[in-house]
Amino acid sequence: MAIFVYAENINGVYKKAAFEAVAYAKSIAENAGDSVTAISVNPTDSSDLLYKYGAEKVINIKDEGLKNFSAKAFAQAVNEVFEGKIIVFPHTTDASSVAPMLSILKNYSLITNVLETPENLSPFQVKRKAFSGKGFMHAKSETEGVILTVSQNSFGAKENPVSGTEEIKNLSVSNDDTKVLSHEQSTGKLDLKEAEIVVSAGRGMKAAENWGMIEDLANVLGAATACSKPVSDIGWRPHSEHVGQTGKAIAPNLYVAVGISGAIQHLAGVNSSKTIVVINNDPEAPFFKSADYGVVGDAFQIIPALTEKIKALKGA
Repeated sequence: MAIFVYAENINGVYKKAAFEAVAYAKSIAENAGDSVTAISVNPTDSSDLLYKYGAEKVINIKDEGLKNFSAKAFAQAVNEVFEGKIIVFPHTTDASSVAPMLSILKNYSLITNVLETPENLSPFQVKRKAFSGKGFMHAKSETEGVILTVSQNSFGAKENPVSGTEEIKNLSVSNDDTKVLSHEQSTGKLDLKEAEIVVSAGRGMKAAENWGMIEDLANVLGAATACSKPVSDIGWRPHSEHVGQTGKAIAPNLYVAVGISGAIQHLAGVNSSKTIVVINNDPEAPFFKSADYGVVGDAFQIIPALTEKIKALKGA
């Protein structure tokens, strides 16, 4: 029986998180001797992109009523075509709201924030993040089936090309009783939760107009920009850039924190980063205790110099 995966798209375009979810499903399928079937709703991107990561079959749901996102309607649509015992979702905002509703419809276990391939398939057991990312647990399912969400940047979008086939499934799902309060939109900017490098800053920047140097460093690194909660609260940066316990949880390969003290609420959103670099003029800043590398000094001198140095290295 196939391992299913929900290939999320935003305005028809597949996200990196979708490729990572397909790659994760492929790793389960290889261990189980199964194939991978991807499900997507109203995509405009080619299914070739999913074949590249191991999906042997892609079911494209076509439904004009699903042009506007609602978790309930999307879960009902996925439920109509999902016929397996395992389905993988990316741990994005939208997908993480569809997965629990599908869990209710199927009466399957739901295991979120999965980090690694399963330790066992029968009974199903897998490692996941817990306690706002500060700990891990080995979750076990004893139900007939299981629904997983894969923590972004944990497994990686590993290419595993296959020859695939595509099926168009025309549906007409009721989407009248759910109001859309918030929905991820494609802005053209690098997605913060998918970024492999993030440059973040806090109140140490002193004013919103000083953010140019942060954006310059991010641009030269090919990074996304982020901020601490106080910064978004006072309007220096948009709330979409807030990382922390009450903001976005991220797991980049490199997280550069500039002028952020490192309160526990902030750490809860970034402690899954592979490498953390802290730049702060206060040697007693709590963030240094969690950093892999720390620089004590004036960010207004360090950041421009670092940016120029990276530019020179790239030019060479």
